Amino acid sequence: MTKKAVLINDLSGLGKCSLTAAIPVLSVMGIQACPMPTAVLTSQTGFKSFYCNDCTDKLDYYTSEWKKLGFQPDGIYTGFLSSEKQVDKILDFINSFETENTLVLVDPVMGDGGRTYSLFTDALACKMKKLVTVADVITPNLTECCILCDVDYCEFIKNADKPDFMDKIAELGKNLLNRYGVKIVIITGIEHKDIDGTMYVQNLIASKDEVFSVSCKKIGGRYSGTGDLFASVMFSGLLRGDTLRDTVSLAVKFIETSLRDTVALGIDRNEGIEFEKHLKILL
Repeated sequence: MTKKAVLINDLSGLGKCSLTAAIPVLSVMGIQACPMPTAVLTSQTGFKSFYCNDCTDKLDYYTSEWKKLGFQPDGIYTGFLSSEKQVDKILDFINSFETENTLVLVDPVMGDGGRTYSLFTDALACKMKKLVTVADVITPNLTECCILCDVDYCEFIKNADKPDFMDKIAELGKNLLNRYGVKIVIITGIEHKDIDGTMYVQNLIASKDEVFSVSCKKIGGRYSGTGDLFASVMFSGLLRGDTLRDTVSLAVKFIETSLRDTVALGIDRNEGIEFEKHLKILL
């Protein structure tokens, strides 16, 4: 029987990110996506104008109605949450549906490139730290990793060109494992210059058994939705029983291939990346 997974994230009409990025990835990887929208937007928030319909007051209906139906998800994946109140509701949801066999992935969406997103508050960061404690897998970028570890990003990034920079990030990954009790930490989108000057994007993976990284050459700039796509591949791969290393390598190959097309076509970063024709990679 097809596994079912709850996707707790926003739905944007324009800009391929969040649910519009995650749903096709889960589907092609053999997982039934069960979306639970946290907000419905005309466009993702990178566009100069958008309308956001907040769904906080609707979230409890998912918990109550799905409990009536005896729904039991195989996985729960949380992404963008707009307020600390939403985090409380999601914690209640996970408490209601999680079993020892449920895979919970939390993508702690709070910022990128050293900047926090417009809806970020200290209260939300505090709640996000609580949400991370119920996850099996977390997929922060380096900015979010620093927030979770209470590390100053601007000071930390000053060491980016030093040979031991990835070792320092590995220490952050181990910190997250121990501090929050998660099983797997994946720190995504780490820009790192090699000794020959070539810029790479690294993804560092830490578990209790191993620490390793998978990288590719940097292609283009920062595009909307790449983190959502990466996390969705990781979630689906682990849910269907693929190994951790194989799943990370698959996610990197998928994103790298899609980015090449995106840059070649000159697509604006807010539109997201050209991933649809490459979904076959994930089969």
